[in-house]
Amino acid sequence: MRQNNLIIGPDDPILITGSNGFIGSRVVATLLRLGFSNLRCFVRPSSNLVSLRRILETAPEARVEVVSGNLLSRDDCIRAASEAAVILHLAAASDRTFPGSFMNCVVTTRNLLDAAVQFGCLRRFVNVSSFAVYSNASIARGGTLDETCKLDSHVLDRAEAYAFAKLKQEVLVAEYARTFGLPYVIVRPGAVYGPGAPHITGRVGIDTFGVFLHLGGSNQIPLTYVDNCAQAVVLAGIKPGVDGEVFNVVDDDLPSSRQFLRMYKRHGKRFRSIYVPYWLFYGFSWAWEKYSNWSEGQLPPAFNRNRCATYWKGNRYCNQKLKDRLGWRQEVSFPEASRRYFEYVRKAS
Repeated sequence: MRQNNLIIGPDDPILITGSNGFIGSRVVATLLRLGFSNLRCFVRPSSNLVSLRRILETAPEARVEVVSGNLLSRDDCIRAASEAAVILHLAAASDRTFPGSFMNCVVTTRNLLDAAVQFGCLRRFVNVSSFAVYSNASIARGGTLDETCKLDSHVLDRAEAYAFAKLKQEVLVAEYARTFGLPYVIVRPGAVYGPGAPHITGRVGIDTFGVFLHLGGSNQIPLTYVDNCAQAVVLAGIKPGVDGEVFNVVDDDLPSSRQFLRMYKRHGKRFRSIYVPYWLFYGFSWAWEKYSNWSEGQLPPAFNRNRCATYWKGNRYCNQKLKDRLGWRQEVSFPEASRRYFEYVRKAS
């Protein structure tokens, strides 16, 4: 990659939050492979750093600082963001309650943004979000979901703390851009898979009731292999001319839910599953939702029509903007990515 076509040089400081995570560790590896040599890896104090250290050993000449701290601490955020030219914000909430998700996703991001604004040297803030923020209410089954689609204005109805927090996080970043002129890009990965994530994506189905309910059927699954996703995050941080843009991240050769489940059972881990048609589960979700409202919350609205439509209605997906504006190309093909993934699943079983 030609460094003169980028917004930063190889020695400019880059902060990566969540650098020890599933995607974050691959982001670090990608940066090192591309020749960026001044990295600050922000990790939780309790993190097991064995895998990250192994990645850092591949580039002994690089100047990499591992900073341990908590993004809920303003002082830790100031220490992390000091002089950073690019911030790749991947730290994600592990708490699935609404208060916990808000604290660990929105409040932490606010602290980090405050620190970045204070130093005034930031050239790009990349916020890694999720497909979970989208609404497909106005998209017909089989229609394409892309960056032009509406966000979910009724995300609370889905009873998903993570989706709510991610949506509020995006709103916060946009507010800082308007108020302080913060240069930012938002990256929304689809279903990220690869070694390190043994469980099959919920876009295929759920195992809440003791047996796996296959809900995806012939739906296309918005998969992105973790290395391909990491590449997109890095490009979003260094490519010029994309401030204020949003990029969806999905791979090229997307399988259907049925194809992926069949491959998972054959090459990864065998288990029993039952196929449930979309219309039937949508009706079940309607009944669950109605009973939850009638019982005044005694039965939590874990299953509802909004959530059902979001994940299993069935859409097509597009990565053309990612290719056109960032020059992203899928480095790991689906056959190779799935081979690596299912090998990991077999060993982890």
